[in-house]
Amino acid sequence: MSQLYAEAGVKRKDTPRTILLRALLVIGLFVGVLLLLLGSFFTIFGAALEVILVMMFPKLNVDYEYVFVDGQLDFDRITGKSKRKTLLRIDMDQVEIVALQGSHALDSFTYLKCENKDFSSGNKDSKPYIIIVGVKDKKYRIAFEPGEKMLSMMKQKSPRKVSQI
Repeated sequence: MSQLYAEAGVKRKDTPRTILLRALLVIGLFVGVLLLLLGSFFTIFGAALEVILVMMFPKLNVDYEYVFVDGQLDFDRITGKSKRKTLLRIDMDQVEIVALQGSHALDSFTYLKCENKDFSSGNKDSKPYIIIVGVKDKKYRIAFEPGEKMLSMMKQKSPRKVSQI
């Protein structure tokens, strides 16, 4: 039996918020070192601050991975290049449409009340696709950046739901 399998991944672009958080973490590390140098009572707070900040720093490095297996699409977040978490799992039976962002195929879904999920890189040069899907009585509008292989397999599984116009 042949199994449809494709995966793709993107690195999330640094936003102004993550750049600011990184700068604050670096400042916090300097404050922690100063507290360690003061000695006595402040040593405990300085050491605790250093440990917490060092553990938080890798969490600002985010990648998204998409895995398509036989009509099921998983959206995973990878933080610090080590910790993976499945954010959302959808089935192609639940999907209403998959189309390129800005496509006229999405015009009828413009005023649909749904929750937005962005699993794209956030780059201006990228061309994300939008999935409109209903999962457990909730509607989602998901932005992601699949590869050509993944798109062709999604089209093979549900040809009427994937618009490549």
